[in-house]
Amino acid sequence: MNLEWFITKRIAFSKGRAFSSFIIKIAIVAVALSMAVMVITTATVNGFQNEISRKIFGFWGHIHINSYTLNRSYEDLHPISMQQDFYPEITKTEGIKHIQVYANKAGIMKTDTDIEGIILKGISTDFDWDFFSHYMMDGQHFELNDSTSSKGMVISKTTADRLKLKVGDKLVVAFVQKPIRARKFTIDGIYKTGIEEYDERYALIDIKQIQKLNKWAPTHVGGFEIFLDDVDQLDHFSEYVHSDVINHELRSQSIREINPNIFEWLALQDMNETVILSLMVLVAIINMVTALLILILERTNMIGILKALGSNNWSIRKIFLYNAAIIIGWGLLIGNLLGLGICWLQQKFGFIRLPEESYYISVAPVDINLGAIALINLLTLIICVLIMVIPTYLVTTIHPIKAIRFD
Repeated sequence: MNLEWFITKRIAFSKGRAFSSFIIKIAIVAVALSMAVMVITTATVNGFQNEISRKIFGFWGHIHINSYTLNRSYEDLHPISMQQDFYPEITKTEGIKHIQVYANKAGIMKTDTDIEGIILKGISTDFDWDFFSHYMMDGQHFELNDSTSSKGMVISKTTADRLKLKVGDKLVVAFVQKPIRARKFTIDGIYKTGIEEYDERYALIDIKQIQKLNKWAPTHVGGFEIFLDDVDQLDHFSEYVHSDVINHELRSQSIREINPNIFEWLALQDMNETVILSLMVLVAIINMVTALLILILERTNMIGILKALGSNNWSIRKIFLYNAAIIIGWGLLIGNLLGLGICWLQQKFGFIRLPEESYYISVAPVDINLGAIALINLLTLIICVLIMVIPTYLVTTIHPIKAIRFD
């Protein structure tokens, strides 16, 4: 054992073989860079998915409950009573965080020089403004109460720029119905989520305005939005609401069913992450196989001596596997420090910028999941070490007499 330990140290840290030492350093650098890329990729993909999901769910909630009446567009919902058994009692269910009412109505915004189509989302006193507090760029949200209707409006920065509007401005919104009606609103706030599908189309107003325009009763709304504690439970609660909460006159849809395109785009990020991680592990393996083969060839003479002294093939192969694990371990350590360092700098300074119209966000988001990173490290180490068993088979082909003479 002492002899093998001595030889092991000689293989890994020998100063007499400059070429093999150089190859070991190259292998460590390759593993380190591969690991850094894997850490950055995982943190970035998690950041993308969490940030975009937060925007989507914050704007629309996780599950919608509407009327089952057909031939109604999502922009002009059939009224349902807000006096339902589940409202607001469903919030007592563990895993369901919040429920709120809403109604949509399409209109045409008109200023002195421009007009633009818009969908007004009516909200009530139960609306959770916490989400919008992160995306309000100017002004503030309008006040809501049960007795009077507000004429305030919150529009997106996209709409404000197109119509050249600012906080405090007044504008007229016309509604195509019989008879055609118009209402004057005051811009109280301007928001920007970065998701153009919302920013280009929606503005917020008091739901009482929509109730009056549609001649609904004060208890009529377009639907309900349900917010969950954990998005991973979306399918479970969607089925629960559909089967156990609503009656046959209502329908429930998850936001994934309403906006499938965005979620398909998010799913592609998982595929990209898998491809990148696989490629980086492959790069690390190729470099480690090359380094290990060179180490074995350079130690052919030593292998012959060990065999002549009675060592079997497996005991010699374990020496090289041990050193391969050391090299991989150093590479993983350096790679983690490098990757986590870059992620921390991105979180702190946001130096990596993105075109918001393509990625929905202007700064590359980073979400460091230490559990996921630890798992990637463990799997990379195990896979690489197991693969290293293959090149060590070269040891079994070396004959002691020829190896001792090998130079």
